[in-house]
Amino acid sequence: MTPTPVLAGFAELYERHYQAVFRAALRVTGNPADAEDVLQTVFLRVLAGREGDGSAGRPTAYFGRAAVNAAVDLLRRRTVHAETLYDDRAPHAAVESTPLLKEVLRRAIATLDSDDATLFLLRYVEGLSNEELAGVFELEKNTVAVRLHRIRLRLQTEMER
Repeated sequence: MTPTPVLAGFAELYERHYQAVFRAALRVTGNPADAEDVLQTVFLRVLAGREGDGSAGRPTAYFGRAAVNAAVDLLRRRTVHAETLYDDRAPHAAVESTPLLKEVLRRAIATLDSDDATLFLLRYVEGLSNEELAGVFELEKNTVAVRLHRIRLRLQTEMER
């Protein structure tokens, strides 16, 4: 049985972009199982047509943003109780491990509104330049820089709580 043109086009789109979606989701969630859930969510939305034609014009930018958005949504839904590790030599001083610090950052990112979280993650996780972000978000380059500065300040405040 030959696949329909829509399914053939979807399969080609999936083959070209699934690795980038998975990597972006993994960097945001820090968990391969969660990244797979995000991957599935992104492509099911595309297949169901709920994403409009966003994947047609600039698919690389679209899939990066879609992956980050879906990962942030997943983080917001997740309830995690992180434990603070204690150093045996200094029983009253908390020692933050790298995994704990990453989890604190993930929770802080989950408190941001969706556009700010996406902007931050595309810049600092995916490595897009301010100029590229200006194009994706249809903003001025300087506006992107100011928003990123404000987002970093909010995250710092949130992480200190």
